Amino acid sequence: MRTMVKVVGVLALLAGIAFPAWAITDGEPDGNDHPQVGQLLFYVPDAIDPRFNDPGAWFSCSGTLLSGGRVLTAGHCTFAVGLDGATTNTAGSPLVDTDDDGVADNGTGGDDIWVNFEEAPDFGILPPSSTFVPDNNADRYVAWVTALNASNEWHHGTANPHPDYNDNAFVLADAGIVMLDGDPGVGAVGALPIVGHLDQYKSARRNDTRFTPVGYGLNTGFPSFLGGDTRENASVMLVSLEGTFGIPTGTSVVFSSNPGKSHTGGTCFGDSGGPVFEGDTNLIMAVTSFGITLNCVEPGGYYRIDQPDDLAFINSFAP
Repeated sequence: MRTMVKVVGVLALLAGIAFPAWAITDGEPDGNDHPQVGQLLFYVPDAIDPRFNDPGAWFSCSGTLLSGGRVLTAGHCTFAVGLDGATTNTAGSPLVDTDDDGVADNGTGGDDIWVNFEEAPDFGILPPSSTFVPDNNADRYVAWVTALNASNEWHHGTANPHPDYNDNAFVLADAGIVMLDGDPGVGAVGALPIVGHLDQYKSARRNDTRFTPVGYGLNTGFPSFLGGDTRENASVMLVSLEGTFGIPTGTSVVFSSNPGKSHTGGTCFGDSGGPVFEGDTNLIMAVTSFGITLNCVEPGGYYRIDQPDDLAFINSFAP
């Protein structure tokens, strides 16, 4: 699941063994080390905000600016995003394969999505949700969209989940692209790997290479759930490339989470979709996808983007 804006608190949905939406623990402030990483804020008309009598909820994720105004994020951060407040989840639930192509037709993403590349995005421009509870959720949507569109820091876009994305099995195709309406003026972008780039580390000494997850969100898991909405990074070590948590090989990769002598920090409940860079480079290895515990001390799962279908999907939006 994505992370609902902090005024709501932490809301996690269990999908099999996986909890979607993770961010940084035991890391350090990012400053301007990764200005191409931004925070996403988006509206899902079908989602439930328990404070309101009618559906519609706001969530946040992380993502990386690529060339051509593309923002790479997780598929579950682009699925079912509203289109001017209307649903884009065309198949409803349970999801079905209406065109008999072997893939569940579970809708697309819409344009109720914005990205902010500040180290600490300003959510103070949004009128407090408490002023709309419990019967004015539609009014909140109008007020927030108006504020976001008037801001110079929040950049409007359109969400596009991976064509094979299935919300009932999100870990199998957990990539998404947000196409921004214009140039956000960041001055830095992330780079894509070649096919199978991560495979070179399969038999390499794990202690010789570090990877850098970057994201916004919580700094501690259960029971405190502290932090959030500030870009941070960590230094992690590769744990496994092989069939992680029963997911097919080539789909996900596991990196360390607990602080150690030679690696620091990891990921936790917060914002999914943030990048894992190769060392100190801008080369993206994976996007943060899921975790398996509430306390954020176990290694988490990250969706590999160095596969042919993912690179083809991402590059289909290139100018």
